[in-house]
Formats: sequence, structure tokens, C-alpha cells
Amino acid sequence: MKIQERTGAGAGRSAAPAQAPVGDRLPTPPRERKPALAALAVLLILLGALGATTLVLRAGNRIEVVKVTQPIQVGQSVNQDNSTSVMVADDSGIDYVRWDQLGALKGYKARTTIYPGTIVVGQMFTKGNVLPAGKAVVGVSLKEGQYPLDIQGGDTVAVYNVGGGSSGSSKTGTGTGASNGTGSSSGSSGDLITTAKVGDKKDGGDATVSTGNLSLSLIVDQSDAAAVARAASDQSIAVVHVSGSGN
Repeated sequence: MKIQERTGAGAGRSAAPAQAPVGDRLPTPPRERKPALAALAVLLILLGALGATTLVLRAGNRIEVVKVTQPIQVGQSVNQDNSTSVMVADDSGIDYVRWDQLGALKGYKARTTIYPGTIVVGQMFTKGNVLPAGKAVVGVSLKEGQYPLDIQGGDTVAVYNVGGGSSGSSKTGTGTGASNGTGSSSGSSGDLITTAKVGDKKDGGDATVSTGNLSLSLIVDQSDAAAVARAASDQSIAVVHVSGSGN
């Protein structure tokens, strides 16, 4: 009897249901695909690559243009002494003056004052008359001792008659000539004729070292032009720096 009871008990235990495997999980839903976002990401990547390529190409498309290194006054020209070349990105919307056009640019005059560091464009120059109303240009030839050695275009100078005769202006009123106390310019020897702005300066290169001669274009009031021209023709003119000079 005992043997049979044990056997029955063992059979009862073997009939118990087996436990489920520990590693089993619930099934997950399929991942939702978004083709529009993927296409947008690809488009952004392509646009970025295209922009970078354009910048590289434009940076490589550079031209040599003219940049001013010294002040250029109204009526003056650009030359190799007052300019240099720089590289800039080419832009069809800007009328740059290319460095290889510098020779042709010498025949043009500045419309307004051009300051150092300016990259010049064609609209800054003209072949026409650029003198302000009421002004005249007088050419003078000076010898050593009749002008400051550091004189430059754009300087403001006082023009004196240093000869023995009278070459002054007959202008009356409050002009720029030296006053004799009655409001008129006497223009006798040693008197101030007028003040002027220095235009072009031509020193003849190496010839100046031996001769000391200097040619200047002086911008003066029209009423003073005759007196300055007479003093210049008599070689009795001298100029000195005054307040307002560029130096």
C-alpha cells in the first residue's frame, strides 16, 4: 500500500503545468516610416553642399583693382605714385577700375576728394571740368627756395609776390588777397596775393634733384588768377604752407 501511494503522489506532481519561458516578450508594432522627412534632410544636405561650392568658386574668381594710397583732391588724377593694386572678388554690379586700366585712368580727373584706402570705381572720375564755380587753375613754375620741400597735391598754400614790381590783384572787398587796410589787395613785393589749393604736382622726376625746379597747378579764385599768373610769369612768386594744409 505504501508503494502505491507514493507512486500516485509522484504522478500527481508530474501532471502540474509547466511555467512559461522567462525570455518571451509581447510583440511590438511595426515602426512608422516618414519619407517626407527623409527627403527634406537629403535636400538640405544638397543645398549646403551647393552653397559651399559656390563660395569656393567665387573666392577663386578674383580680380586686380586700383586702391588709393594718398589723398586725391578734386581735379587730380590717379597714378602709380598715389595708388596700389589689391585683389577683390569679381562683381559684375560694381564698376571696378582694374589695375591694367591705370594708364587710361590718368587722363581722368577726380570728381570729389578720394581718401587713402578707397577702392576706386569708374563713377569717381570724369574728363570734364571739375572745378568749383568761381575757381581757376593757374600753372606756376617755382625754383628751389620758393616752395616747401614737402609740398603735396591738396595742400593749402599762401601765394606771395616776392619780386620787385607790382603784380597784385586789383580786387576790392573782403577777398583772399592781402589787405592794405582799405579792403583792397596792394600786391606789391612781399605781399600776399591769395591762398590756393595745390592741384597737380610735377617735379620732373630725377631732374628736380639737380635743378630744384617744381611745377604746380594752383586752384585760386578767378579774381586772383590774373595776379598769380603775372607773378608766375615774372618768376616772382613763392608759396608757403598755411593752416588747413594737408601736411
